[in-house]
Amino acid sequence: MMDGTVRAIRYPWETPPAPGEAIELAEGVLWMRLPLPMKLDHVNVYALDDGDGWTVVDTGFASRTSRELWQGLMAGPLGGRPVRRVVVTHHHPDHMGLAGWFQTAHGAELLTTRTAWLFARMLQLDAQDRPTRETLDYWRSAGMEPRILEQRMAERPFNFADVVAPMPLGFTRIKQGDVLRIGGRDWDVHVGNGHAPEHATLWSRDDHLVLAGDQILPSISSNLGVYATEPEADPVADWLESCERLATLARPDHLVMGGHKLPFTGLELRMAQLIENHHGALERLHGHLATPQTAGDCFPPLFKRRIGDAEYGLALVEAMAHCLHLWHEGRADRTRRDDGAWLFQAV
Repeated sequence: MMDGTVRAIRYPWETPPAPGEAIELAEGVLWMRLPLPMKLDHVNVYALDDGDGWTVVDTGFASRTSRELWQGLMAGPLGGRPVRRVVVTHHHPDHMGLAGWFQTAHGAELLTTRTAWLFARMLQLDAQDRPTRETLDYWRSAGMEPRILEQRMAERPFNFADVVAPMPLGFTRIKQGDVLRIGGRDWDVHVGNGHAPEHATLWSRDDHLVLAGDQILPSISSNLGVYATEPEADPVADWLESCERLATLARPDHLVMGGHKLPFTGLELRMAQLIENHHGALERLHGHLATPQTAGDCFPPLFKRRIGDAEYGLALVEAMAHCLHLWHEGRADRTRRDDGAWLFQAV
């Protein structure tokens, strides 16, 4: 048994950098923040000093505010030296948003996983004025609340292209097992899944640093969602496999630099929590499914708090993910209701 003090999660920096400023977490490693227009109101981005320029990790949304902040950061904390490379951990728009801008406006090389690039470029080209039939069918299958379904049918959906800059053809692929030389360090690439397909994390061979993106966050749970693009996916299984594999790499001295919240130590404990949190949620859900329920009926056992309209979409896709996981494992059956919703029942 490890000592409890060693296993504690600690936050060496209690205050994040102000807009336009940077905090040096280790030699040549800068932590910066960009705003997001949502409940999770920020994304962490990092810059690593390569001597003649910088490698940036993740980029924030494509917006005038973000571009102006980046221009200030490049002139200020980055000392006017060029951003030569951009590493994007996964395809979500708060991470990929300005990758194309860095490529076209600043001549940077984009490094990311193949799946992340393909997903991002596909979604960037797929703009819709109203939800597609496939999306509406999926929402109905998840048991979306009729009031919210009616509202969403009449409005422009979230479009990747609204917050992601045009992405030019061409990128450099990174994959499991690669070693990248960045910021005077060698970094092992370890790929996770569940929150996003083929999500890259970087683990320094030379010191205690981990660039974790959204695969490992300290005080919130990464969303595990099923969408109309792959309506029978099992991201919960992908997540648990990734967490169990990445947990074997954890050391007491690791400083984890994630996509949101604060850098932290105590990675061994956090990996155990990430795994147990979902096993616990699945057990509560299994009990709740003693009577048939749609995914939309399953918020109370999964989240244990009230879900407001602003969080409803992410909650619904995560509830569907957990119901489908029990179904894939043979722990639940499902039948179609007349309105198209799946009713899940525990086995």
